[in-house]
Amino acid sequence: MRVVVVSGIWPPDPGGPASHAPALAAFLCRRGHGVEAVTTAVTEPEPRDYPVHWASRGSPFRHLRAGLLVRSSAVRADVVYATSMVRRAALGAGLARRPLVVKLVSDEAFERATRSGRFDGTLDEFQQVDGARTRLFRSTRTAALRRASHVFCPSAYLREIALGWGLDPEKVSVLPNPAPEVPSLPSREELRRELDLEGDVLAFAGRLGVQKSLGTALEAVEATPGASFVVAGDGPERAKLESRARELGIDGRVRFLGAVGRDQVLRLFQAADVSVLPSAWENFPHTVVEALAVGCPVIATAVGGVPEVVRDRENGLLVPPGDAGAFAAAIARLFADSELRARLSAAAPASVAGHTEEAVFSTIEAELARVAGA
Repeated sequence: MRVVVVSGIWPPDPGGPASHAPALAAFLCRRGHGVEAVTTAVTEPEPRDYPVHWASRGSPFRHLRAGLLVRSSAVRADVVYATSMVRRAALGAGLARRPLVVKLVSDEAFERATRSGRFDGTLDEFQQVDGARTRLFRSTRTAALRRASHVFCPSAYLREIALGWGLDPEKVSVLPNPAPEVPSLPSREELRRELDLEGDVLAFAGRLGVQKSLGTALEAVEATPGASFVVAGDGPERAKLESRARELGIDGRVRFLGAVGRDQVLRLFQAADVSVLPSAWENFPHTVVEALAVGCPVIATAVGGVPEVVRDRENGLLVPPGDAGAFAAAIARLFADSELRARLSAAAPASVAGHTEEAVFSTIEAELARVAGA
């Protein structure tokens, strides 16, 4: 089987699709399938064991270029798989007359409205927004998804949102994001020395965008004397967050690492006391699965699909979104109660053990083969 894997972002970009797409591509290669990837990037992606075609994000014609790259790759393939960049994948697959399978990670109409500054609410709230531009983006988004032979959603929450757009329930299923295969890691003490970590340590990994609401976490850190905060990732909010840390007088306790690879993220979570996710909305975040996989308990907001993986007082703690006081109280509770922290940490790996890459990627592989007629 020959597969085109499409993703709007690619390493070293942070974010779920940038982790998922190359991991799936590598899995398919190991299974003997032919793979090509199509993405957008600032600079040429590093070489892989398969071709990676890219459109420059600096080009005003990047959307058209990406769609044409999908088409030219798809004519040599049996099926197209897209995780983000769905409309361009649908265009390219349609021009090449190839079937399409989608992993839906968000609402592209919502993402566009958020990036442009036209909307600053949650995904749920956006479903009630109207307007000519919004109707246009929604219509093209839904048309692209209806072109797909199957749509995977990482959470039941997002599946319900998608069904509200009129998609066929028979073609939309829930498939959680996979837990990473945890490599052999040094001891926690060794990693803390390597990363220069002392005392109570909070960690975050992901794209630094408005959605993540990291300002809430910074305010919670300010209210938690002695705690330090390590942030792995990059994005449009980084400069604003660094400035906010200085304003709060905690820049000496907050460290921004910039973009790092998945192995480094796992090392950070192994060394930290707790992972935090203060997002205003979420689907089924990769960063939470990564933290739990190495035994790092999570404090997260109870939004979207997060409660489907973070279970309150079982493998982490859940708090309301946008409430720095509640976040600070959860942090204080976890640091003050070593028995609770140990119990959550011990339960964390088992809570995502069923979401192995082998199981998740094998399900995708089987669906790709089915729609391709392989």
